[in-house]
Formats: sequence, structure tokens, C-alpha cells
Amino acid sequence: MQKEQLLQSINSGVVLANLYGSEAVEAQKARYASLAEEFAQTYNKTDFEFFSSPGRTEIGGNHTDHNFGRVLAGAVNLDNVAVAAENGTMTVNVISRGFSQFSVDLNNLEPNKAEYYTSQSLIRGVAAKLKELGYKIGGFDCIIDSGVPKGSGISSSASFEVLIGAVFSNLFNGGKLDPVLNAQIGQYAENVFFGKPCGLMDQTACSVGGLITIDFADPSKPIVKKVDFDFIKTGYSLVITDTGGNHADLNDEYASLPSDMKGVAAQMGKKVLREVEPQQLIDAIPSLRGKVTDRAILRAIHFEGDNARVANQVAALEKNDFNAFLQMVKDSGRSSFMYNQNVYPSSAPQEQGISLALALSDIALGAEGAYRVHGGGFAGTIQAFVPQHLLEKYVATLEPTFGKGKCHKLFIRPQGSIKVEF
Repeated sequence: MQKEQLLQSINSGVVLANLYGSEAVEAQKARYASLAEEFAQTYNKTDFEFFSSPGRTEIGGNHTDHNFGRVLAGAVNLDNVAVAAENGTMTVNVISRGFSQFSVDLNNLEPNKAEYYTSQSLIRGVAAKLKELGYKIGGFDCIIDSGVPKGSGISSSASFEVLIGAVFSNLFNGGKLDPVLNAQIGQYAENVFFGKPCGLMDQTACSVGGLITIDFADPSKPIVKKVDFDFIKTGYSLVITDTGGNHADLNDEYASLPSDMKGVAAQMGKKVLREVEPQQLIDAIPSLRGKVTDRAILRAIHFEGDNARVANQVAALEKNDFNAFLQMVKDSGRSSFMYNQNVYPSSAPQEQGISLALALSDIALGAEGAYRVHGGGFAGTIQAFVPQHLLEKYVATLEPTFGKGKCHKLFIRPQGSIKVEF
């Protein structure tokens, strides 16, 4: 779309209100307009498209996806925005605001360990899988602005992966890439090219959008179901608090979670814990000790509990039993702390920002609302459902410790990773 036409459409604010809420329209108008101007000046092009990919909030199922379990998740109103246009080459040129400019040569689509943990590796991985699957790829110029804070637990990497998938899909393939396949491609890029083991929840939630439950019993064909529930009508706010902490040195901690769980499953003759019945696990504990660590057994107990809890959470929401849902959020948080043990890193137990945030949440909310570790854990964010009359108190209790603006009031947005149709 031509620049002037885009700027007129951006100024109307209608599309932006659907993506970000009416309160954020003016800020988003300025964001999109500045991206358009910067792209036109940088690349000397006036014909380009906008793309948006949300972050995600994990609502149920903490570390269940990598063992083929169930999750409950939603796309949120914090997103990555890209403005992009084809460039007629096989090179992707990226300016990511706040980071150094880089390029990716699509003639080389092999994994490279020297490129692990970089955005370049994710673009290369997405392109490699698309090409393998028979989709067209090509070079494009791009400027990206991230509203998904890195390390915030809202899944900035997954949002970036499916954003790139959406760009390739719409610029070169007529927008034909299925959202679930886009998610699977993003997971492949993160596992093989980025060097980080992960499940498929983050990418699916970002790519599909809305409030969804996903069953990964067959990860090649995950069952994605929209959940019809309006959190806004409950009178509660969904608040994500960024406690800080650095994820850079935590890859071993994250890798230990699926490794521990799969180690228990292997001792029981199975590939993943989803193939193990809860009572089978309990009965096997005496024989498992000594073959696997006690921590691995505890993490397996967490998996069985949280996997079952997701189905019960969905049922509670569908019956509009929000109180039952909140109790299960608390139960999930307790399980993550006691059994899954991903609230602080075992390598640095003195660093307990998440534990402190949970303690302050307990003090601020008392018997009301619910709170739990959010996402991968060890560092980063917690999630809370806060009744409206306690929202001001909740923010005032946590932000003096973690910093002004660290409590993010979110809503579930219906759109996943998309070309923004102005």
C-alpha cells in the first residue's frame, strides 16, 4: 500500500482500536506513522505493508507443552510491529529499533552455532523451513518496533518468529500460510537455528490470537480450540509484572525442565509424560528414585497436575465459573513453586525476584484474585488476576520494588500474527 494512503488509514484509528484498545489509539497512531516515515526515508520506498504479531500470556499449563500436554493461553495487546517491502534480492535487511542493523543472506539456509541466540538465526530458520515445505521465500527490507519487552515472559522471541512468518507469507505467498503451521515453523527455527529447546505453546498463541486452549497430544497436529470467555466482564484486570532478571544465562535451567520430565517418562518406557497416567506415576515413584533425581519426579508430578488442570480451567470458563478458575490459577502457581521449581534459578538461589513478587502479590491481594509464575520462569514475570477495587493498591505495592511501569495491564486481543489491513 502507498505511504500516503497508509498514513490516512492510520490516522482514522479504527483498525488500531481493535488491536490495542481505544485508550492506546493516539500512541499507536504516532508509532505507526513514525515507522512509515522512517521506512520511506531509510529505504527510499513509498510502497510497503504493516505487520503485527502479539505477545502471549500463558494462563494455564506451565511447562506442559514440551511433554505434549495441554495449555490455555491468549494473545495480548503488546506486540511487535514490522513495516516491510520486497527488495527483489535474496537478502533480508532488518532494522530493529534499539538494536544494530543486520542482514540475512537467504542463499545460505544452514544452521550455524555461531549464530545461536540471534535474530538472524530465527529469520534464517523460518526461511529454511518455508523453503523445505515448498513455500516461496525472498528478500525484503524491514523495520521492526518491539512492544513486547525482551525477557518479560510475554514471549518476545515467539512473537518475532511468527511475525517473520507472516511477512514471508504475505509478501511472497499470498497470505496462505496457516497460523498453526506458522507456529510450527517458528518452533523449528527456535529449536534448530536459535539453539533453544521449547514447546509450541508460545508460537501458537502468538500466531492464532484470541483466548485458546491447545492440546499437543500429537504435536504435528495440535488441536487448537477458541475459548469463548470475556475477561473484561469479570471486573478483574490481567496484570503482568516484570520483575527484571536476566534470561541470558538461563538456557540450561530451561533445558532441564523438558529433560527432567522426559527422563521420568523414559524410565517408564514412554517418550513423554503425556503418555503416562497420573496414578501410574505415583505408583512408580519408589522405583524411580535413584534412577532419576527427586527434582525430576517432582516436575513430573507438576506436569500431571497442571495438564489436568487446563481442561478443568477451560470447563470452568465455559460454565462462567470464574471463582473456580481463579482457584485453579492459584493451584497452578503453587505447583510451579513447589514441584516444577522454576521460580528462581538453582544456579543463583539468592536471586528471587519472582518469589518476592509473588509474596508482595499475596500481601496486596489477600484472599482475593490469583497470582502465579508466568511463562518460562526463573526470572522475568508473574501473572495476576486483580479485582478492580484492588488494582491501584496492587500496582502501588509492586512497582516501588520493581520499577515504575513494570506492572502491565493487558487484555486478550482476538488477532494473531497478521498483515494489518488498513
